Amino acid sequence: MATLTQSQLDQLTRKLKGNYQALLREVREELDNSGNQHRIDLLNNEPGDTGDESLANALADFNLTILDRHIDGMRDIEAALQRVRNGEYGVCIDCGDDVGFGRLEAYPTAKRCIVCQEQREKQYAQGGHPKM
Repeated sequence: MATLTQSQLDQLTRKLKGNYQALLREVREELDNSGNQHRIDLLNNEPGDTGDESLANALADFNLTILDRHIDGMRDIEAALQRVRNGEYGVCIDCGDDVGFGRLEAYPTAKRCIVCQEQREKQYAQGGHPKM
């Protein structure tokens, strides 16, 4: 069990819920704006060329990417709130040590202590670099 005080846990829970509501608002705004596709429609008006079509597709893809990031963030928050309910919040999923209030304050959805997170990043960062 994490050594978070009830006050710290309440503070972090409020922060998680606030972040969730902010992301939810942004998703709703993006979805509302996607209904007003006047920018993309303007690009698709004749006379258009393949460059205009490519730009319209890129804008649509960019909007979907933003939505995906927001939804992933919401899922992370939901998982953190579930860990709060289960009494597992603030406990590293790898080693079982405390994640630490400072880390959770900066990154409330953290699942790992800083040591395990750094090890994970070193381990998985190597795969993306080409070797000569």
